[in-house]
Amino acid sequence: MPIQIADKAGRISREHAGTRRQPPRKAKAKGTGATAETPRGRIKPSEQPSGKIDRLIAGIPDWRGNVLATIRHIMLEADPTVIEDWKWMGSPVWYCDGMVSLANAHCGKVKWTFSKGAHFADPGHLFNAGLDGKEWRAIDIFENDRPDEAALSRLVKTAIAYNRSQLKAKEKSKVVEADGKKASQADTNA
Repeated sequence: MPIQIADKAGRISREHAGTRRQPPRKAKAKGTGATAETPRGRIKPSEQPSGKIDRLIAGIPDWRGNVLATIRHIMLEADPTVIEDWKWMGSPVWYCDGMVSLANAHCGKVKWTFSKGAHFADPGHLFNAGLDGKEWRAIDIFENDRPDEAALSRLVKTAIAYNRSQLKAKEKSKVVEADGKKASQADTNA
C-alpha cells in the first residue's frame, strides 16, 4: 500500500509501505579493486601487469593496438631492467630507476607520455604534446603517423639515462650529508 513520505525539503513522494529508497553508495577509493574494460572482457586486479598489458593490446583490434605493441617492444628492448606495471585503472607504465613512461589508447590517437620529459633533450623533436608542462612531455601518435622507431628508442634510452643520473645525484647527496654528519660529530667529540 503506497504511503506518502516527505523528505527534508518537504517534497512528498509515494513509496510502498516497508520499502525505503537506499541511500546512494559511496564511491570506491581510487585504486581499490579497479578493473579495466576491454572488448574481450574485464581485466582482473589480481592479474600480473604483463598479462594485463597483453589483454589490453589484444582487446584493441585497430591500429592503436599495434601502436601500443610497438611502444611496449621499444620500451622492453631499450634496457633489460625495464619493468612493466599497470596503473590508473588501465594504463601500461614502464619503470627503469624511476618511472620512464606510460601509454594510453585514446579515441583517434595513442598518447605516449614521458614522466620527466621536460628535463632531457629531444633531438629528434618527437614530443608534440604537453610542451608547456614542467615535468611531463608526450607524443601523440595518430593513425597515419609513422614514427621513427630508432629515434623513439634513442628517446627512451635518454629518459632512462636521465632517471639514472637523478639516482646518482641523490646517492651523492646522501654520501655528502652522511660525511657532514660524521665531521660535525668529530668536532663535538674533540
